[in-house]
Amino acid sequence: MTTHHGHHHPQRHGHAHGHHHDQGARAALRYLRLLPWMWHSELNEAVVHDLALQPGERVVDLGAGAGAATAVAARRGAQVLAVDPMPFMRTVLGLRRRLHRQGDAIEVRDGAAEAIPAEEGSVDALWTVNTLHHWTDRDAAARELARVLVKGGRVLLLDEAFDDAAHPGHAHFQERRRRSGLHFDEVAPASLAEALRAAGFAHAEGSRTHFAGRPVKLIRATR
Repeated sequence: MTTHHGHHHPQRHGHAHGHHHDQGARAALRYLRLLPWMWHSELNEAVVHDLALQPGERVVDLGAGAGAATAVAARRGAQVLAVDPMPFMRTVLGLRRRLHRQGDAIEVRDGAAEAIPAEEGSVDALWTVNTLHHWTDRDAAARELARVLVKGGRVLLLDEAFDDAAHPGHAHFQERRRRSGLHFDEVAPASLAEALRAAGFAHAEGSRTHFAGRPVKLIRATR
């Protein structure tokens, strides 16, 4: 396993990383049911393609889940730090790393947007897919992204807009949310882009738009 990212691993007041909805056995069971849909994702593939990753670049898949984007990035020759706050998902990522032909290019670590286990100025590109609504402190996350990115480093952050009736999963999402009772804070792309600029990003813009054929909340930024 590569260790190019070092071992900077800030803890937040001694608590587990991530949103409280992602902790415990119920969260693991929820994600176990979703695993078949998380293993392969055209949306994750499109994110990696959009960032135009180059061989040897050091990249972070933040909230990597089952590693759909991590696997694609490793195939492109990038050195991938796959970060997830859930022990269950890190177990899945570890299995995927062992099965992957470029598994030596993948490192799996505990962490979250507010506590990224990477050294200052060590990351060329970073992305996250469908985790923005899990971030617990978006200003702190913006500062953490600014800390780990190299000058000129690229960031692509997005959440699918399941609340948009045009999204193909809209009805299913609404029903699943009703049954589970889960509630997350609304993601405001423009506000998150503003937080990134305040944290030191040279450029950041956020909007509701379409990406890979579906409505999303998207933020692009350059350090």
